[in-house]
Amino acid sequence: MTILCVRFQPPARNEAEAALPGLLGLLEEFTPVVEALPPDGALADLRGAERYFGRSAVELAAVIRVRALALYGVDCAVGAGPGPMLARIALRDARPGLTCTVPQDADRVREFLAGKPVAALPGVGAATARTLGEYGLDTLGRVAAAPLSTLQRLVGAKAGRELWEKASGIDRGRVVPNAVSRSLAAERPFGRDELDADRHRRALLSAAGELGARLRALEKVCRTLTLTVRYADRSSTTRSRTLGEPTAHSAALTRAAYSLYEALGLQRARVRAVVLRAEALGPADQASYQLTFDAADEKVRRIEEVADRVRAKFGPGALIPGTLAA
Repeated sequence: MTILCVRFQPPARNEAEAALPGLLGLLEEFTPVVEALPPDGALADLRGAERYFGRSAVELAAVIRVRALALYGVDCAVGAGPGPMLARIALRDARPGLTCTVPQDADRVREFLAGKPVAALPGVGAATARTLGEYGLDTLGRVAAAPLSTLQRLVGAKAGRELWEKASGIDRGRVVPNAVSRSLAAERPFGRDELDADRHRRALLSAAGELGARLRALEKVCRTLTLTVRYADRSSTTRSRTLGEPTAHSAALTRAAYSLYEALGLQRARVRAVVLRAEALGPADQASYQLTFDAADEKVRRIEEVADRVRAKFGPGALIPGTLAA
C-alpha cells in the first residue's frame, strides 16, 4: 500500500475546517506529497516514506492516527491502496481505529471491487449510476465485465473508457500536492433525514445567502462553488462548478447552487445535510465583471447593498427571503 486517504473526524463537525491545516502539517511530517480534500480529508503518497521509515503505509497510518489523537484530539478513518482512487474506495469501508486496505495484486483488486456499487467510484454521480443500473450494471464487477462499446454508448466515449478502467482496478490517478485553499463554507443540517426536494432547495437558498453576505463583508469574491450533499447512510456526494465570473452576489450563488443540486438527479434521497463552499477567493476590487444593461439585475444588487446595511445594524436575521419565512 502506498497511498493513504484520510478522513479526520473531530468531535464536532464544524471544527473540521479549522483543524485541517494543522492535521495536514502532521501528514507532511511523513511525506511532502499531500493533497488536501477539504473540509476534512487528505490524500498522502507514502512511497518515499515507506523506504525512509522502514514501515509499511498501514503501519505509518497507525502512527498518524495516534499522533492526531494525541496532538489534536481528532480520530481518523484511513483507506490504503496502490492508487488514489482505490484508497478513496477503501475509505468507504474504514472505521476509526481500523485501516481498510486494497490488495496490491491485480486479481485481488478486481475481487475487492466486484461487489461494490457503481456509486462507490469517485466521480460517479447518482444520474450515471441510475443510467447504468437500468441496464443491470449496478456493481463494479458487472461494469468491468461489460463490453467497452456498451459503456461508451451509455455514458460517452471518454467517460465510458474511464469507467471501465476504474471498475477493472486500473488506477491512473496521482496525488497532487496542494495547500488548503482559502474558502468559506455554510452547512445546513436537517433535524431529520429530509426527503422533500423543496426543503433541500430552501436550505441551499439560505446557505447561498449566508455565503454571499460573508463574502461581501470580507470584500471577497469566489470563483468556484462546491456543493456537498450528505445522506442518511453517512455517504456523501460532492460537485464543484467554476462560475462564469467571480462573484459575491447571493442571487448568482443561489442559481449556481440550484444548478449543482439539479445535476445530481436526486429522487427521494434521504438527505441529512447540505454544505455549500465558496472557493478560490480573491479581492473584490481586483475582480473583473461583465458589464450588463439589465435594470432588474442592478435593482437586485442595490437592494442587496441596503439589506447588508440593515443586517449589519440589526443582525443577520433582520431581513430574509420570503421563501425562508414560511
